[in-house]
Amino acid sequence: MSIKKLGPEELLALDKFSVDEGHPHILVDKALCATCALQVCLVVCPARCYRLKDDQVNFEYAGCLECGTCRVMCTGKGVTSWNYPRATFGVSFRCS
Repeated sequence: MSIKKLGPEELLALDKFSVDEGHPHILVDKALCATCALQVCLVVCPARCYRLKDDQVNFEYAGCLECGTCRVMCTGKGVTSWNYPRATFGVSFRCS
Protein backbone atom coordinates (compact mmCIF):
# COMPACT_ATOMS: atom_id res chain seq x y z
CA MET A 1 0.00 0.00 0.00
CA SER A 2 1.33 3.43 -0.85
CA ILE A 3 0.27 6.80 0.41
CA LYS A 4 -0.03 9.58 -2.12
CA LYS A 5 1.59 12.86 -1.12
CA LEU A 6 -0.86 15.69 -1.77
CA GLY A 7 0.15 19.12 -3.02
CA PRO A 8 -1.03 22.41 -1.50
CA GLU A 9 -3.95 22.79 -3.90
CA GLU A 10 -5.21 19.28 -3.16
CA LEU A 11 -4.89 19.81 0.60
CA LEU A 12 -6.72 23.15 0.44
CA ALA A 13 -9.53 21.44 -1.49
CA LEU A 14 -10.17 19.28 1.60
CA ASP A 15 -10.86 22.34 3.77
CA LYS A 16 -14.42 23.49 4.42
CA PHE A 17 -15.21 27.19 4.84
CA SER A 18 -18.24 28.60 6.65
CA VAL A 19 -18.20 32.25 5.63
CA ASP A 20 -19.73 34.81 7.98
CA GLU A 21 -21.11 37.15 5.32
CA GLY A 22 -20.85 40.79 6.29
CA HIS A 23 -18.63 40.10 9.33
CA PRO A 24 -15.02 39.75 8.15
CA HIS A 25 -12.62 38.52 10.81
CA ILE A 26 -9.79 40.47 9.18
CA LEU A 27 -10.01 44.15 8.27
CA VAL A 28 -7.58 45.63 5.76
CA ASP A 29 -7.01 49.34 5.15
CA LYS A 30 -6.56 49.60 1.38
CA ALA A 31 -5.24 53.16 1.68
CA LEU A 32 -2.37 51.97 3.89
CA CYS A 33 -1.76 48.97 1.63
CA ALA A 34 -1.42 51.33 -1.35
CA THR A 35 1.47 53.10 0.39
CA CYS A 36 3.25 49.86 1.35
CA ALA A 37 6.41 49.39 -0.70
CA LEU A 38 6.86 45.67 0.06
CA GLN A 39 3.29 44.31 -0.04
CA VAL A 40 4.49 41.03 1.48
CA CYS A 41 0.89 39.91 1.97
CA LEU A 42 0.75 39.11 -1.75
CA VAL A 43 3.50 36.53 -1.25
CA VAL A 44 3.15 35.13 2.28
CA CYS A 45 -0.56 34.26 2.44
CA PRO A 46 -0.78 30.47 1.96
CA ALA A 47 -4.41 30.70 0.82
CA ARG A 48 -3.62 33.55 -1.60
CA CYS A 49 -6.37 35.74 -0.14
CA TYR A 50 -4.42 38.86 -1.05
CA ARG A 51 -4.31 39.72 -4.75
CA LEU A 52 -3.16 42.69 -6.77
CA LYS A 53 -5.91 44.07 -9.01
CA ASP A 54 -5.65 47.39 -10.83
CA ASP A 55 -2.52 48.22 -8.79
CA GLN A 56 -4.53 47.84 -5.57
CA VAL A 57 -4.25 45.12 -2.91
CA ASN A 58 -7.56 43.29 -2.58
CA PHE A 59 -8.38 40.90 0.25
CA GLU A 60 -10.99 38.12 0.17
CA TYR A 61 -11.57 36.71 3.66
CA ALA A 62 -13.82 33.86 2.49
CA GLY A 63 -10.88 31.52 1.81
CA CYS A 64 -8.77 32.54 4.80
CA LEU A 65 -6.98 29.72 6.66
CA GLU A 66 -6.83 31.81 9.88
CA CYS A 67 -3.08 31.24 10.19
CA GLY A 68 -2.24 34.84 11.16
CA THR A 69 0.65 35.14 8.70
CA CYS A 70 -0.67 38.42 7.28
CA ARG A 71 -0.99 39.91 10.74
CA VAL A 72 2.60 39.04 11.61
CA MET A 73 4.19 39.91 8.26
CA CYS A 74 2.30 43.12 7.45
CA THR A 75 4.99 45.81 7.41
CA GLY A 76 2.73 48.76 6.62
CA LYS A 77 0.12 47.69 9.19
CA GLY A 78 -2.63 47.60 6.57
CA VAL A 79 -4.11 44.69 8.54
CA THR A 80 -5.92 46.88 11.04
CA SER A 81 -7.87 44.13 12.80
CA TRP A 82 -7.39 40.36 13.01
CA ASN A 83 -9.69 38.13 15.07
CA TYR A 84 -10.85 34.57 14.89
CA PRO A 85 -14.25 34.16 13.19
CA ARG A 86 -17.39 34.03 15.31
CA ALA A 87 -18.59 30.65 16.60
CA THR A 88 -19.62 28.11 13.91
CA PHE A 89 -17.85 30.16 11.21
CA GLY A 90 -14.38 29.86 9.73
CA VAL A 91 -12.34 27.01 8.34
CA SER A 92 -12.53 23.29 9.13
CA PHE A 93 -9.39 21.47 8.04
CA ARG A 94 -9.09 18.26 6.05
CA CYS A 95 -12.74 17.35 5.66
CA SER A 96 -13.44 14.47 3.34
